[in-house]
Amino acid sequence: MFETRLDELRSQLANAGYDLALITNEDAVYYFTGYYDYLHMEFGRPTILAVPRDGKSLLITPTIDEVMARSSAQVDRIAAWNDGAGNEWRQELPALVSANRKIALEPNHMPPMVRAYLDELTNAAGYCDVTPIITDMRMIKSDEELQLARHAGEVAGAMMSAGREAIGDGVPEYEVALATSGAGTRKAAELLALHYKDTDMSPNTHFLQIMASGENIIKTHHRATTRIMRHGEPVFLCFCGMTNFHRFKLGFDRTFWIGEAEPEQVKIYEVAIASQKAALAALKPGVTAESVHAAYAEVILAAGFDYPFRCGRATGFSFLESPQLVTGDETILQPGMVLAVDGSVATDKFRAQVGDSFILTRDGYEQITHHSKAIEDMII
Repeated sequence: MFETRLDELRSQLANAGYDLALITNEDAVYYFTGYYDYLHMEFGRPTILAVPRDGKSLLITPTIDEVMARSSAQVDRIAAWNDGAGNEWRQELPALVSANRKIALEPNHMPPMVRAYLDELTNAAGYCDVTPIITDMRMIKSDEELQLARHAGEVAGAMMSAGREAIGDGVPEYEVALATSGAGTRKAAELLALHYKDTDMSPNTHFLQIMASGENIIKTHHRATTRIMRHGEPVFLCFCGMTNFHRFKLGFDRTFWIGEAEPEQVKIYEVAIASQKAALAALKPGVTAESVHAAYAEVILAAGFDYPFRCGRATGFSFLESPQLVTGDETILQPGMVLAVDGSVATDKFRAQVGDSFILTRDGYEQITHHSKAIEDMII
């Protein structure tokens, strides 16, 4: 899989007239090599994938992670660098730059310290942008990726069910987060054991639970706290960060209530449901990404609410990929894309959101996250 992707990248570089791609985005490095480095730039340690159009691939990565790199990276050569030894991560770059005339980078993903050094090597003469090539390659998922997406949906479903079961009057929010994390990890471990040979891939979820209850319901990306939930309160659960199976990400959200729901909140919730339904009626291959957003937004505006944020986004090995279901994105939707599609309404005192993930097919879409949205099932 990874060798095929590298070959395709070389072909695309040749078509564009580029001699070399230098890739530093962690998710893109994984996409092309199977190697991931949890510390990476967060600890000041660059990892750089060099792919010449006519030559051997090179992975520049810290010595501290060399054993991991050699066990997983599908590249021709690995150059490990150590803190304070020689020119560190810079060692290989002068020869690479001097040997290739047209070099392509990911300008918006490259760490400033790496970009600054490359600018020094060429007197800031400038580089080409390889981002459109990589973006286009990653939009249409392979069969292997679609299997990951479906399994990620199973993990998400286990987390949502566990979260619903944990919500209750007198329960602190963090108990819900513990329940979802445990359920997701166990389901991921089960799937890894049944379907995958890679024993190095962790099943553990590793993202703070997004949830909000009571008056905090309007805080979209609020995290689980020690707050005690009470009867009659709404509770929002979002798994857009925690649904991360075998590094594949999805979007998945639901809004619940404890015991009973205020009628006005139910009306708002029903508009959110209707907005997602409208988006899904428009979701199919051959239409533009922004047209799906327009269908969703029309329902929300017609109900008298403010113009909404994007309807959804593509996912994969990154939380955000292309296209986005938003005004201005004219990308034509194609089979093999994986898209998170939301329905939502926000007011000053309440917000309702539901979201699911879908695989685009030749005839429409396949839903891969599943949990009821019927109001009677949302009241716990």
